[in-house]
Amino acid sequence: MTQKDKKISAYTAAGVDIDAGNALVERIKPAVASTRRAGMMGTIGGFGGLFDLKAAGYEDALLVGATDGVGTKLKIAHTMAIHDTIGIDLVAMCVNDLLAQGAEPLFFLDYYACGSLNVDDAADVVAGIARGCAEAGCALIGGETAEMPGLYAQGDYDLAGFVVGAVNRDRLLPRLDLMQEGDILLGLASSGVHSNGYSLVRKLIEQEGLSYDDPAPWDASSTVGVSLLTPTRLYIKSCLPVMHHSNAIKGCAHITGGGLIENLPRILPAHLAAHIHLNAWNVPPIFAWLQRVGSLSTTELLTTFNAGIGLVLVVAADHVAQVRQQLEQAGETVFDLGTLQMRQEDGVVVL
Repeated sequence: MTQKDKKISAYTAAGVDIDAGNALVERIKPAVASTRRAGMMGTIGGFGGLFDLKAAGYEDALLVGATDGVGTKLKIAHTMAIHDTIGIDLVAMCVNDLLAQGAEPLFFLDYYACGSLNVDDAADVVAGIARGCAEAGCALIGGETAEMPGLYAQGDYDLAGFVVGAVNRDRLLPRLDLMQEGDILLGLASSGVHSNGYSLVRKLIEQEGLSYDDPAPWDASSTVGVSLLTPTRLYIKSCLPVMHHSNAIKGCAHITGGGLIENLPRILPAHLAAHIHLNAWNVPPIFAWLQRVGSLSTTELLTTFNAGIGLVLVVAADHVAQVRQQLEQAGETVFDLGTLQMRQEDGVVVL
């Protein structure tokens, strides 16, 4: 046995399987290749990923970066042994943040950390990431797999995502200088809880004595676990064309942690507030159930969860009909949430 063999054997004995890591890279190459787009260069396996901004069609672009995870939704994926959708969540959480700046996602990198690498589970996760990237028109150009025995429990893993996008200077959002009283707030329906508030969700599931294999109290056609693992909706392909071909959309808020109450003020000028009508949309049954069993006030609900609205657009009043039609034709469910009005105290007023 050579000295190199001894070192590898010792490292394996310490809980890190280099061969498993190499096997994973080979397994995921087809998934990565499926995300190829204009500007993508090279293949995975190098020390860094390359992207040609000019080949992607940009001459005077601003780069926009975002990073995120999926929180404790991972615990449900672990419990259910369903690993092929959580990667879609990871991509969606990152690229929807880019959308709030009007940016097109160009390339994505992932970080997968575990105690001991299970190639099948990790390959399922990356397959989901690739699906999300393909849906967002984003190239998966690299990532990192880290085995850290002693830090993560057997079977557990954690995820982080990193995305870089671009936007032409004249299309950067929000357009605070253009926003005015009377602008309309359009809400786009979420696909469910998305990837925020799961620490509370899991606590309430436990409080109610439910198993993830039980029928969902809010949806008799699904189980608790499967329903809660519904992937976060991606809004890129429906919204970007509208943003890039007119000035009708002045702002965009991704409704994540903090809900409508905390995310909307982030895109508004100091003198304007969002006035939202609660009866403008039907809160999906899952949120009504969470509110009831958690004894949540309306404010708590709208601060913890998306409550059925995943994205909010600030639209010029005279362009609302056109924007709504374009979004609905692209498959979105759109609600008139309210308007911008002169600010008195709060950044969001719920009516």
